[in-house]
Amino acid sequence: MIITVTMNPAIDKTVDIQSFLHGGLNRITRTCQDAGGKGINVSKTIHHLGGETVAAGFVAGSTGEFIEKALKEYGIRTDFIPVEGETRTNTKIVETAGIVTELNEPGPEVTKEHVEKLIQKLEGYASPDTLVVLSGSIPRGVDRNIYGVITERMHERGASVLLDADGGLFAQSLYAAPDIVKPNRVELEQYFGQPDAKEKDLIRMGEELLEKGIQLVAISMGSEGALFLKKGCRIKCPGLQVKAHSTVGAGDAMVAALAMAWQQHLPFEKAAALGMATSAGAVTTIGTKPPTKEMVETLLGQVQIQYI
Repeated sequence: MIITVTMNPAIDKTVDIQSFLHGGLNRITRTCQDAGGKGINVSKTIHHLGGETVAAGFVAGSTGEFIEKALKEYGIRTDFIPVEGETRTNTKIVETAGIVTELNEPGPEVTKEHVEKLIQKLEGYASPDTLVVLSGSIPRGVDRNIYGVITERMHERGASVLLDADGGLFAQSLYAAPDIVKPNRVELEQYFGQPDAKEKDLIRMGEELLEKGIQLVAISMGSEGALFLKKGCRIKCPGLQVKAHSTVGAGDAMVAALAMAWQQHLPFEKAAALGMATSAGAVTTIGTKPPTKEMVETLLGQVQIQYI
């Protein structure tokens, strides 16, 4: 079973324009909105790949109701905790050249009681056959070490954890040794305090994370591809040549693929290939819509596995 946790979900509103003019008039050529938030994007992608998840977290107000309704229409099972306030709306401005400007609202405030209720809900699902995906930002009122706390509580019940977070959320969770982590290049550079890291530096950083007890490290590098590391094996997958619309959701798509690979007990190489193909497929879609299963299967044939 895969449980995705989205503590700070959103309605993702994507608008396409030719070129963003700061302080001037911008005419929108296309707009769409989706139920979003990183964990929700993971659930949607897994659903498109033929898998099943339970989407958990916090929702509030009419926008929260929109998200729950949209996911149910997808056929995705939900188990959210309602809180006071209003779930946020995030606006993504996508220029023709591929530049993305994001305007993210803060979201509602969540109490310690709500957080404990969520953790207890997750404990009800936790077992050795459960993977809990922790990804994205947290709302106001939640401690920065929350992902580490949840990881510990899940491990106590034999469940596994996949972490995709940045900044302090990432740094303050590693003590609990989540089973899988998916930082991107910038997140690793920030954590280790080494800007403009070369590939060999990223590999070293990834191996230091393995020494903390993490089992698999996936490092996304944008158009350059990704690195996948586990004890005794290092793989590089060069970036795939696709017609990109927006990089929004590419990281979530890779997380979804890694979760599917975990559930299906895929070999390391096949997990890496599925991660690359799904991520590449995501950049071709509009908004935060996932790639189709057929597209991912086509792209799988283009993935190169390089042992390093």
